[in-house]
Amino acid sequence: MKAEGRVVCLPADIDTDVVIAGRYLRTKDRTIWASHVFEDLDPGLSHRLKGAIIVAGKNFGCGSSREQAAIAIKEAGVVAVIAPTFARIFFRNAINVGLPLIEADLDCTDGNLIKFNLSQGTVEVSGKRHKVRTLSPRMQEILGAGGLVEYWRKHR
Repeated sequence: MKAEGRVVCLPADIDTDVVIAGRYLRTKDRTIWASHVFEDLDPGLSHRLKGAIIVAGKNFGCGSSREQAAIAIKEAGVVAVIAPTFARIFFRNAINVGLPLIEADLDCTDGNLIKFNLSQGTVEVSGKRHKVRTLSPRMQEILGAGGLVEYWRKHR
């Protein structure tokens, strides 16, 4: 899987409550979640996320195990999230909904073009290529299918 997008920088320790506030979880409408993603961090951020790749600090997705956080990010149009470390439950939720996560510690400048290739385990920022930890072949297959549900539909 390969993709590219413009960088949106976020700090370390992004909690799932910051990704999508609990007050929006009374609905199952994913478009509501997408329009309010990161609202308590930056009220205008959701409008900059379509086609973006989030580059964040360590411990992204900490906090509760709500799967709506990964769904909200994907529904907002985020291509992938790159961070040095992820909370493990968030990591698995993201893969399950088809949101690529890449473990890498990168310098971050908003608006830079960033490209990644999951099968090669590379990320390229401003023409500089970085080797990153690769995902397992099964996780790459799940992402390629668009998420776990779609993966299982194809492999019944």
